[in-house]
Amino acid sequence: MNSKAWRVAVGGFALESVSFLPVETGIADFEHEARRGQQLIEDLAGTASVGGGFLQVLQDAGAEIVPLVYTDCSAAGHASDESFQRYRDEILDGIAGAGPLDGVLLFLHGAMTTPSRTDPEGDLLQALRERCGFDVPVMVGFDLHANLSPRTAELCDALFGFHFSPHVDMAETGARAARCLLAKLNGTADPQVALVKPPVTLPSIFTATALAPLQDIVADSLALPKKVPGILDASVFCGFAYADTPDLGFSVAVVADGSRELAQQEAERLAWRVWTLREALLHEELVDDLDAGLAKAKRIARANERPVVLLEHADRFNDSTWALQRLIEDADGLAVHCPYLWDAETAGAAVQAGAGARIKVSLGGKSSERAGGPVEAEAEVLWAGHKVFTGTGPMRQGRRIDLGPAALLRLGTVTVSVISVCTSAIDLDALEQFGIDVTAQDIVLLRSKTHFRAVYQPLAAAIVIVDTPDWGTADLAQLPYRHVRPGIFPLDREAAWPGGAGKQQEARRLAAGQGDD
Repeated sequence: MNSKAWRVAVGGFALESVSFLPVETGIADFEHEARRGQQLIEDLAGTASVGGGFLQVLQDAGAEIVPLVYTDCSAAGHASDESFQRYRDEILDGIAGAGPLDGVLLFLHGAMTTPSRTDPEGDLLQALRERCGFDVPVMVGFDLHANLSPRTAELCDALFGFHFSPHVDMAETGARAARCLLAKLNGTADPQVALVKPPVTLPSIFTATALAPLQDIVADSLALPKKVPGILDASVFCGFAYADTPDLGFSVAVVADGSRELAQQEAERLAWRVWTLREALLHEELVDDLDAGLAKAKRIARANERPVVLLEHADRFNDSTWALQRLIEDADGLAVHCPYLWDAETAGAAVQAGAGARIKVSLGGKSSERAGGPVEAEAEVLWAGHKVFTGTGPMRQGRRIDLGPAALLRLGTVTVSVISVCTSAIDLDALEQFGIDVTAQDIVLLRSKTHFRAVYQPLAAAIVIVDTPDWGTADLAQLPYRHVRPGIFPLDREAAWPGGAGKQQEARRLAAGQGDD
């Protein structure tokens, strides 16, 4: 049977959960992004998404695509238990009712939580296997920030993660999974996966894969299939420190052809590199407090023609006002732009008032008590309406972006785009779709963690990172974890590698034998 006859189901259910946020992600939020049936194929084909990668490989191979449901809510609070049950059941029912299938491709983030579940993705895969068995191969693409549970590797025939953050290789990750599935179906490969979890986690801002030594660890994983016969794929997952789960932290997954032992050996070696470099991975020197960061950003902006990126990374709901309030009060005459501030109430009021109106605003800071509180001010409405466009950036290429009712406001020398659908500004669409010229700005206030770097790092005079008391703080000890297993660095600075000295010595031997290319 050749690949043109294979029937492959395609679906996705993804959310990066900040477990501490008080606002749940419900069915309406997932439905805003949901695609089904032929719409799934039409909307995802050619996009820079995991689903886009699935489809491209399957279409090129002439396989029959069986669309399930595909929804990706990016980063937000817990998924509600109701929404998890809804989309889990839709995926399971879709697979069970699809007729004979040869394979399944899924995109799951790996850092979803719900109020009652710390490993929803594992629960979904467990339910899938209980209903459909292990006869049909299931391969899964995961985000680099997945907190993978050990059972995940047992429930997938193979799993694949983004290699980079910014996630410029989402489509390629989907393609890797699809190519491996077809190789298994065609009998040209027998993928065996191993997963190892070194006890290390990092604040998201330190998971930018251009930062050494993480860059070197990722490069090592990328080189494995070329250097080690029998290795099909390797992924280094950095984990997501803001999802409260026993599986918090790094994971290393290696897929080998026919040899679980080989996969385990190489996963252990890469995991040992993560462990031994844990102190160097924690770039605390890159973060300033708010006062120092604001002063630094203004000083650099005054001395340069290019804009400074001021990164308020701890903002997990795109509405924090800690830096915005200070810049509105005193921008020192500098041109400041804050894209994608999430405030549906203010956006709606601006749309109702219309362009040219002056309105009193209670702007942002509404998601939680840590968001800084609303900015009380008067603003001029420069533009207002419903904002929908097709993404052009490296991570959102070809995707339909619907920000809902939105507005561009001016408050002194500060301009703010206010949106109704919570979305992070990670590319120039966030400015250009509102008529803002990035080169005319002195400071651009962003809330992204790493994804902005793909576009903004080359054009910025500097990136100044400030820490604030919001839920994404770089000081992880400030977060009220309830489920995290003990012994995770840096929550426990005295953490030790689990498994005893023998296991450590073996991992050290493997690391020494492979080298640090």
